[in-house]
Amino acid sequence: MKPGMIDTSRIEAMVAQLKAAAAVAKGDIKQVDAEQPAAKADFAAALRASLDSVNNTQQKAEQLGQRFALGDDSVNLSDVMISMQKANISFQATVQVRNKLVSAYQDIMNMQV
Repeated sequence: MKPGMIDTSRIEAMVAQLKAAAAVAKGDIKQVDAEQPAAKADFAAALRASLDSVNNTQQKAEQLGQRFALGDDSVNLSDVMISMQKANISFQATVQVRNKLVSAYQDIMNMQV
């Protein structure tokens, strides 16, 4: 898979998990097979993959901007602006997730036991 491309296998796996959870919630499926253990969600790996994706988006936007500034005719201004906006939006989303995580951590630390 090329950097910056969407991994459709992960999306399809997530959609399948959501459909299975919805079926269990509706009562269509009474139990999940005990023989197949559920895949563990690795938060650190998911966070790392997300940060890598944001980093790749920012690097791609920077490279397009540099190519446009150097006069590369194959790069349009609209492509540069769109990639910069995508990078900005993904970075802002990452900052918001970080803020929520820090807030949740502070709430947990301030709980009385």
